[in-house]
Amino acid sequence: MAPSHVLKCCQKVLAWVPVAFIALVVAWSYYAYVVELCVFTISSTAEKVVYLVVFHLSFVMFVWSYWKTIFTYPASPSNEFCLSKADKEQYEKEERPESQQEILRRAAKDLPIYTTTASRAIRYCDRCQLIKPDRCHHCSACDICVLKMDHHCPWVNNCVGFSNYKFFLLFLMYSLLYCLFVAATVLQYFIKFWTLCRRKAAENCPKNELPDTHAKFHVLFLFFVAAMFFISILSLFSYHCWLVGKNRSTIETFRAPTFRNGPDKNGFSLGCSKNLREVFGDEKKYWLIPIFTSLGDGCNFPTRLVIMDPEQLTVSSQNEPAKSSGSNQSFPTRPLSESQNRLLASDSQWVESGPEEENVKSGAKKHITVSLES
Repeated sequence: MAPSHVLKCCQKVLAWVPVAFIALVVAWSYYAYVVELCVFTISSTAEKVVYLVVFHLSFVMFVWSYWKTIFTYPASPSNEFCLSKADKEQYEKEERPESQQEILRRAAKDLPIYTTTASRAIRYCDRCQLIKPDRCHHCSACDICVLKMDHHCPWVNNCVGFSNYKFFLLFLMYSLLYCLFVAATVLQYFIKFWTLCRRKAAENCPKNELPDTHAKFHVLFLFFVAAMFFISILSLFSYHCWLVGKNRSTIETFRAPTFRNGPDKNGFSLGCSKNLREVFGDEKKYWLIPIFTSLGDGCNFPTRLVIMDPEQLTVSSQNEPAKSSGSNQSFPTRPLSESQNRLLASDSQWVESGPEEENVKSGAKKHITVSLES
């Protein structure tokens, strides 16, 4: 037990090494930019003030979003997804997978679950001993089931999922802006110092060059580091922007969720606008601030297949009765939450008003035709 406990402690300590590395780089970049560049290198007061104001704005937003990504605890399934004591004991006693699945089906009949495994079995975590909600996966690093898990990021030493996915996106965006601003404002001084380094031994070196001090090394490395991080983060940020537009997680990109009609990578996509609202919330004024505004509870999600699923018709149309596929149904009939129904509201209204709009359009066309003939 003792060696195992020591090993786990060492793993926890080592997991913070990437975060410590990023923190040291950010702290050094702050010193190099504020002290070495703005205080000791730039002579224009107006230029110093503008650079320092914009730099500190981007720095604060970058650090704030990074902090929230690291220290926001991953959301886990609620107690309703845990098996009861009797079901758990019965599940552990059963040896046949068919009997175990029957217990899980009975426990999941009232849960908002619409996806299964590839073999059409109820998704169950033996480690956490709970039925997995849609888009939930077990993280081996955190040793918990994470709602809408995207991936485990070593650079934040945390799981990126439902509770902090918005913070992670803002962290990538503000780190890009931070690196871009630093690289863009340092570029002219980088060129001057680079020229000074190459011509400092020449007799015809201009007299009005920057002073040959240790600040030049900070400025040179600052540009290289900012440009390197900008290029590396740009591809990752672009990829996650594409994922948000498609309403997919990284896991779902490589392994499509399985619905009643089979695997579908776009099963949770409601259109780009609604996909954005699902992550960032309804109020756009909070989109760029690292505060939690995502819609839903992370346990159930609206799907574009909701209208095609007979057992989910109560979500898209309350006027039509929901159909049942029999006593052995593996999908529940529980409707979606109110916050998620808002995402589908405009779609259902559009479908209902479709024929009326067509009549209006056809009437308008007739009116135009009559006007032209007269």
